[in-house]
Amino acid sequence: MCEVYQQLAKDCLAHIDFDQTSLWISLGSIAFNPIFWNIVARKEYHSKLLTKLAFGNSRLGCYGLALTIFSLGIVRDILYEKALRDQPAWSFFTENSDIVKALAIASFSVGNVLVLSSMWALGVTGTYLGDYFGILMDDIVTGFPFNVTNNPMYYGSTLSFLGTALWFGKPAGIFVTVFVLVMYLIALRFEEPFTAEIYAKRERERAQKTK
Repeated sequence: MCEVYQQLAKDCLAHIDFDQTSLWISLGSIAFNPIFWNIVARKEYHSKLLTKLAFGNSRLGCYGLALTIFSLGIVRDILYEKALRDQPAWSFFTENSDIVKALAIASFSVGNVLVLSSMWALGVTGTYLGDYFGILMDDIVTGFPFNVTNNPMYYGSTLSFLGTALWFGKPAGIFVTVFVLVMYLIALRFEEPFTAEIYAKRERERAQKTK
């Protein structure tokens, strides 16, 4: 059984055209986005740069960053689809088309449910790094989808990438999906402790006031 999986993995990699420029552009866009929003958000936290550019209105500054991140996400998705169209298909996917298409729909649907429900639960400022602007939530969101995973936006987005890859039947999409997941996991290593400290600082300040 292990030999079968190993052969499938080799066949999958053999159907990825690493010479296609569009693949590397797509990977660059995927890497750029979390790097960009982490750098900009931390700059905002330390210097209030975006708030100053928004005439001192932190909420307006957060909305501006949200629009930028959302737009970059659309560009990223367009580049990803372009990269997939330039890649060879794999006969394994076409020979099992019905199963693969069903998995694609399931993966994309679950991914979008996780993303959209988390945005609904958090709101614009909660979704788009409002914490760094000083717009803190009163309580931790524990309902769906956060009772399924702590990071539904990231895992949902990864599932959407996977669903798209399966729908087009392109092994390169599987490779890109793994890269997406790795980039999100790296981003979480920076974001989670920093965000936790923001809220811990608020609690310390509240404790000082009650003394």
